[in-house]
Amino acid sequence: MFEKILIVCVGNICRSPTGEYLLKQYLPGKNINSAGIATAKSGLSGKAADKVANLVATEHGCSLDMHKAQQLTRELCREYDLILAMEKGHIEAITQIAPEARGKTMLFGQWTGQQDIPDPYRQSREAFDHAFQLIDDSAKAWAKKIAK
Repeated sequence: MFEKILIVCVGNICRSPTGEYLLKQYLPGKNINSAGIATAKSGLSGKAADKVANLVATEHGCSLDMHKAQQLTRELCREYDLILAMEKGHIEAITQIAPEARGKTMLFGQWTGQQDIPDPYRQSREAFDHAFQLIDDSAKAWAKKIAK
């Protein structure tokens, strides 16, 4: 049903790459990618994952070393069956970029209390640890739903 999944956050260097690589572990064989709604505006296109995000992910057996940030585009939205946003506000931003994607866009934290996953960028290590745990819990919940 969902073969191509896109994970979205703001800069595509912390949350969405973490979600992408965790879902790739939990759903091998699926085409999973990530993008940011403000990657180009922030000057982050082509940049590696945030060092602290990668450190936390690596400590949990999930390397973000291969990641390169990319801007979310209408064309990218068209390619995917399911688009997962880190915050409720991101759903509106995705809809502004690609109105036709609204019906296939949901919250990454949909199955863990419909919660937003806060952005740890430029915050403490604890903020990154907290975000990682929420992303991991949500990725496991999505994997369980999708693998049925």
